[in-house]
Amino acid sequence: MLLDKSAPVGAPQTVVAAPGIRMGALAVIRQGFLGVLSRAVRIAAGLAVFVVLWDLTVRLLAIPPFMLPSPMQVFTAFQKRGGFLLEHASITAFETVLGFLLGVFAGTVIAIAMWLFPLARRGLLPMILVTQALPVFAIAPILVLWLGFGLASKIVMAILVIFFAVTSTFYDGLRRADPGYTDLARLYRIGRFKELVYFRFPAGLPALASGIRIAAVFAPIGAIVGEWVGAKGGLAFIMLQSNARMQTDVMFAALILLAVMVLTLRFVVEHFTRWMVPWQVED
Repeated sequence: MLLDKSAPVGAPQTVVAAPGIRMGALAVIRQGFLGVLSRAVRIAAGLAVFVVLWDLTVRLLAIPPFMLPSPMQVFTAFQKRGGFLLEHASITAFETVLGFLLGVFAGTVIAIAMWLFPLARRGLLPMILVTQALPVFAIAPILVLWLGFGLASKIVMAILVIFFAVTSTFYDGLRRADPGYTDLARLYRIGRFKELVYFRFPAGLPALASGIRIAAVFAPIGAIVGEWVGAKGGLAFIMLQSNARMQTDVMFAALILLAVMVLTLRFVVEHFTRWMVPWQVED
């Protein structure tokens, strides 16, 4: 940073950014933009290749439309019923995002409680393992019976599917903090809670970021399974209805919307976790 020497004596000095700093900031912004653009081009190229192979497969093998519609048929279905599909996609998106946020919060709190209170760990760990050992299709009907066909059963299902990934990774990160720092905390006898705040929590953030990335992939599974078992709307509801009516093009349109939703959530979470742990080196 430089001072503006052209200002009169005694007048407030204006701080001017040095040319090297401005050029460095511009270089960082340009590099980030080029990185996003390069990734977008790769994704677009991959999608184009996939669509071409899909169309060629349908044409060369003469697959009936009720088994595998062509990309153009799926596009036409989306064009005709786009508003209807987007309305139900918004329901699934709301269930997924809210379940994801609550699942990450619940997993983080449970991991902290398990590390702070060993007695709580002995009680919570068996219950957590039981929830993960039971198949989701076995739990979903019970949740629908208890919570109804509305959003609540789908959100709870999403929470149950993803919170274990956050809990297990973050708890492992809390346990595996740098021994030098933890020995220093015990040397000064700062207490278990302060040790968590000043040493364990920052050290466990990379592990928490990994758990959040995993949760972003599995979050839609809980909502979709809940909609399959019983729902009044959502993409899974549309897929079931379309399958029963042999409307395979509509079913594929809903499936593509679901894939876009998952990729978007993963993209947002990936950038958020990079911001959350900027010191973590990535290949």
